[in-house]
Amino acid sequence: MGEDIPKVDVAERGGKGPDGEVLTLDRRLFAQLLVFDCAPQTDPSGAMSAIATRLKERGVGAVIYADVNAPRGFGVLTYDEDPGVFVDKVRPALNDLGAIHIMPRSDFTMIGRSYAGGHETDLPFWLIDRPKSVLENPAWNWAVWYPLRRSGAFAALDGREQAAILREHAIIGRAYGAEDLAHDVRLACHGLDPHDNDFLIGLIGKDLHPLSHVVQAMRKTRQTREFIVQMGPFFVGRAVARTREGQPKPHS
Repeated sequence: MGEDIPKVDVAERGGKGPDGEVLTLDRRLFAQLLVFDCAPQTDPSGAMSAIATRLKERGVGAVIYADVNAPRGFGVLTYDEDPGVFVDKVRPALNDLGAIHIMPRSDFTMIGRSYAGGHETDLPFWLIDRPKSVLENPAWNWAVWYPLRRSGAFAALDGREQAAILREHAIIGRAYGAEDLAHDVRLACHGLDPHDNDFLIGLIGKDLHPLSHVVQAMRKTRQTREFIVQMGPFFVGRAVARTREGQPKPHS
């Protein structure tokens, strides 16, 4: 007899539905941040405007950020349910800039996918609609993006202890969101990140200080104290262009 091979289920798994069944959805949002510096002969404002125009013409969801920590730098955040968009549309747009000369800063490249935590009862909202609405809100222009990696010791904990640790983190995040101080986009990047990070976090809001403040508050949690082995690099930017704009979608 041959060895039994387990069935692989790649769908996102949420909480339980009205009939007690576990909710699943095989959809997710992918997001990628690419960061560039402009060559001396290229005007950064013109470069950002041109890239926004090219991405909009191709129907790509995107946010263009002026890099706070690099006077000639900027970030291009693109997102779609189909990761092929990064190759088929984003890549050609960035390679077709004519006289605009930009240089990639590969150490700031970040990519991830939305994921379910196992308790969501509205998977399309949490996996697709909410992250899009955070990125597309014209009132929330400040952003801090960073990857992180947990230690293997976290995976060795039993599920109940893991849940308690994650709940502490989630309560802080909800408190900042409830007061419109900071809104997060949380993505998994297992096997996608060039530096072997596990997660990609985007903190988005109307002011910069609360985004820094929530990172400071998270330092005190058990997860950060004991199980986060690497955070960063941190990209800090302010949105100067979007290819799509909308308002936050209420949770149904």
